[in-house]
Amino acid sequence: MTASPAFSGASPAASPADPALGVLPVWKLSDLYAAKDAPEFVADLEKARTLSLAFEEKWKGKLADAAAKTGAGGLGEALSEYDALDDLLGKIGSFAGLTYFSDTSNPANGKFYGDIQTKLTDLSSHLLFFALELNRIDDAVINAAMDRDPATGHFRPWLVDLRMDKPFQLDDKLEQLFLEKSMTSAAAFNRLFDETMSELRFEVDGEKQPLEITLNMLVEPEPETRAKAAVALSKTFGENLRVFTLITNTLAKDKEISDRWRGFEDIADSRHL
Repeated sequence: MTASPAFSGASPAASPADPALGVLPVWKLSDLYAAKDAPEFVADLEKARTLSLAFEEKWKGKLADAAAKTGAGGLGEALSEYDALDDLLGKIGSFAGLTYFSDTSNPANGKFYGDIQTKLTDLSSHLLFFALELNRIDDAVINAAMDRDPATGHFRPWLVDLRMDKPFQLDDKLEQLFLEKSMTSAAAFNRLFDETMSELRFEVDGEKQPLEITLNMLVEPEPETRAKAAVALSKTFGENLRVFTLITNTLAKDKEISDRWRGFEDIADSRHL
């Protein structure tokens, strides 16, 4: 079977701001879903909702008992179901994210991305218990389960990584709050930054152009071209300094709050888990 290309130049959305560049490639997202309103996408969203609720009902409060079993009802079965569900949610989220980032200036893409992120956050709230409950099981019990049950042992690398989060794990209610608030805190300001950047235009020789073309001018061989690009970038960024300052300060404070509550001593500690 011949693999389909990940990029396509056939889409009208590929038309660049500079006609001299010709038709540029765009992401070929049909390998995920044909369109935002494709029946398969709608069906997978409903499937994800059904499976998330069923997973919570089946396993919440029962993982310690499952760790003592093999086969049906064992921890390996729970991990396999969680892995499949995580893949499905990842597929949905990837499609929404790539659709949005393919053209962040398109309001319809922004709304689609925001709506899907909200739905995924809601579904994730039903799965949040899984990692938290796993980390409350004694290390000896988890290690024994991995050694005894091949289905559980298959997920050993993931379980080992998960246990590293244990000292910084909050109680269930606080974790739920952090998850639900993420949509209106860091995620919201990251999106504000992306949309602000996509709307900026930089004037060079009387022509307004997007960021990518202007940045590309910084590596042109002619010094005058590089200088013009640098001046245009500095001017436009300076005019939007208040917005960028607000975004940066808000994100920095948001991380400081999270790190303080979780007990991270250094700003980079969470990156090393």
